[in-house]
Amino acid sequence: MPAAFNACFSPASFSLTGIPQLEAAHTWLSIPFCTMYVIAVVGNGAILSIIKAEPGLHEPMYLFLAMLAVIDLVLSSSTMPKLLSIFWFGNQEIGFHACLFQMFVVHAFATVESGIFVAMAFDRYVAICTPLRHKTILTHSVVARIGLVATLRGFLYISPLPLLVLRYTSYRTNVIAHSYCEHMAVVMLSCEDISVSNIYGVTIGFLVLVLDSLCIGLSYAFIFQAVMRLATVEARLKTFSTCSSHICAILAFYIPIVVSSLIHRFGHTVAPSAHILLANFYLLIPPVLNPMVYAARTKQIQRKLAEMLSWARGGVSVLCKTA
Repeated sequence: MPAAFNACFSPASFSLTGIPQLEAAHTWLSIPFCTMYVIAVVGNGAILSIIKAEPGLHEPMYLFLAMLAVIDLVLSSSTMPKLLSIFWFGNQEIGFHACLFQMFVVHAFATVESGIFVAMAFDRYVAICTPLRHKTILTHSVVARIGLVATLRGFLYISPLPLLVLRYTSYRTNVIAHSYCEHMAVVMLSCEDISVSNIYGVTIGFLVLVLDSLCIGLSYAFIFQAVMRLATVEARLKTFSTCSSHICAILAFYIPIVVSSLIHRFGHTVAPSAHILLANFYLLIPPVLNPMVYAARTKQIQRKLAEMLSWARGGVSVLCKTA
């Protein structure tokens, strides 16, 4: 049961509130959240199946997209099942160590995803600025090493966050006014000095969001220069259109997470429900949008997806006839 005392205590578990101030609407809120989660799982699962089955998609851009799909599945699945259990069954309790594990997974894989976006920007830079060397520079082994580095970076950056929280032994309450164990939402409940956790969190936010954004921006500055040197407007538009999916995915990822981080630290006048909804959307919107964006821009994915849908319709038709 949730506990909230004036004296500090050491909780064995935490209680997640879901969406504060909107508890009466939890059942209705579960409909769009469940729908988006199903779309994210099906969409990213389909992307992984298509890339694996289609040899023509075994290129750096699509291998990075496959990594993105795995990360999006982990991110959405790390929070949505628990959130839906809160909405449907009122299952708010989460163990102390389970909370820290969820915190690590959410922040670590968000950091890994940011690193993959940087890698995808580098891929677009090589493909457009040095197209003849693209396949020799970004071989399958190099792509795998880049993915491994992005993963290790995310894990190393985020590992101190739950370890720092383990140092805190006294809390004002075990009720987390959030739908998942977001780092600052947990840390701010402590009765102890949280300055180290706060400073480290801000530092990691700077390293990931600001530096990664600068790397992506620099890549696109070089890409823009190369595109503008092309002879015709048609050639420029065609070349730059190869980057449109990546740009859409970047905006869908970075804008909500930046706004959510700023609101958490500085937006004291923003309603808690608005902040928590945004925090959930930045974990759900990219997994939902990424498969749609890349499917809309890639003919091989469209063709394979059409084949899968045709096969599924055929299977349903056979079942209906035999029933």
